[in-house]
Order: sequence, then C-alpha cells, then structure tokens
Amino acid sequence: MQNILIVDDQSYMQDLFAFELADNNYTILRAEDIEIARVYLDSFKLDLVILDLYINGFHGWDLLEEVKLKYPELPVLIVTAYDNFMNDPRAIKADAYVIKNIQNVDFIGQKVRDLLR
Repeated sequence: MQNILIVDDQSYMQDLFAFELADNNYTILRAEDIEIARVYLDSFKLDLVILDLYINGFHGWDLLEEVKLKYPELPVLIVTAYDNFMNDPRAIKADAYVIKNIQNVDFIGQKVRDLLR
C-alpha cells in the first residue's frame, strides 16, 4: 500500500482528493499546516506528497524546498489555485503542477497514479 500525504489548509479539498484516490488502495494522510506535514514526513515512509502552495501565506514553497532537500526522491505534486506560478523557477523542483478546482479532481487523480508508477 502506498502512502500519500495531502497538505492543504482547506479540508474540503483534502476530502475531494481523498475521495478521488479512495479506490486505488492508498493510505491517505492529511495535514492542514506545515508543522503537521513535517511530522508526517519524518514519521512515515511516504510515496507522494500533494502540496498546496498557499498555506497560511505561501509556505508551501518552503515545504517543497525542505522535502526536496531531505527526501530528493519523494515525488511532490503541486496542486494550487494559482496558475501564475507555473513558470516560477521554484516550481521546477516539483514533479508535477496542477491547477486545482473541483472540475479537474479526476485529472489530479490521474497525475497521482502516473507519479506513483
């Protein structure tokens, strides 16, 4: 079973992602802030991180940097409502970048499956 950490401060988005991934036999961990995400990163063997960039300000960028320094092989999927960061040089550290909205949750699920292959 693969472990996925969803880091998003909006619980309804966590619910949508978890629902989309439910039929794939993943263990879903949820963090609504950076501190909880750090605990999960240090406590579990994770296979993927789904990361919102806007968490109490743009602290998702900081977490992306930390993940890639400590766990360089751990895939990170940025899922954010802000499309203007796709060309941000920091985004190159992520393994994929998806604009989040309710209409493309199935696309996010497909991205997750692709990254975990």
